[in-house]
Amino acid sequence: MLSIIDGEKALANSRLIFESIYADYNKRAYVSPDPLQFLYDYEKIRDREVVGLIASSLAYGRVAQILKSVNRVLECLGAEPAEYLKNVEKKDLEEKLEGFVHRFTDSSDMVDFLCCMGNVLNTYGSVENLFLSHYKRDTWQAMQGFTRSFLDCGGRGTTFLMPDPSKGSACKRLALYLRWMVRTDDVDPGGWKMIDPEALLIPLDTHMFNICTTLGLCSRKSADGRSAIEITEAFKRVCPEDPVRYDFALTRFGIRSDMTLEELFLNWDRIK
Repeated sequence: MLSIIDGEKALANSRLIFESIYADYNKRAYVSPDPLQFLYDYEKIRDREVVGLIASSLAYGRVAQILKSVNRVLECLGAEPAEYLKNVEKKDLEEKLEGFVHRFTDSSDMVDFLCCMGNVLNTYGSVENLFLSHYKRDTWQAMQGFTRSFLDCGGRGTTFLMPDPSKGSACKRLALYLRWMVRTDDVDPGGWKMIDPEALLIPLDTHMFNICTTLGLCSRKSADGRSAIEITEAFKRVCPEDPVRYDFALTRFGIRSDMTLEELFLNWDRIK
């Protein structure tokens, strides 16, 4: 199948199209239903990063179930989840989350994950500080170190919620979390100031992978870590300062019933 964007010149010319899509659809009105919406309720960065990690880690499966599961967990943590996790006893979480199930994640997995996050907060001061302790301008390597250190804080039983990039996965949920916390615009609330958007990786799942392979931004056959890096590099040639800038707007197509993939791809007819 021929690629829609064929060659470097076409890729460069596509920035105007991507920017038009961004201007039209990168708006908070298009967020719901999405686990990102929970982050808007937290002004404090330390609370927002906790909520974001919970919401992104549970962002697998049907969106209605994701929202229900995230809401169930957040109801247990109160108005200041970071402070709560720093001081809560495991048995209290076990009582509050009794019967919790989100597909492959049960209450014991979720309790371990939350206790682990509390240990991270008490040890490093914030989730951001833990990530920065591994960040040396290479986000992929930092993600690996972050995952290992997070699990070392007591979360060895929560590896599905915190997958390891070194095993080849695109780690879409962790990349999504970083997008939420690093970028600041009408959609992404941001809060982490020590990482530039140019360092982010595309949050790659099968939906975004299919969009990018159709556009011609990826030559690989599976939505793995190497594909995420290849697609990110392609977007860097379009928008070097912010390669994940168009992620949210692009992925609305094919998810929302009023925005089809056919409509998305028709945008490139204007430069042919």
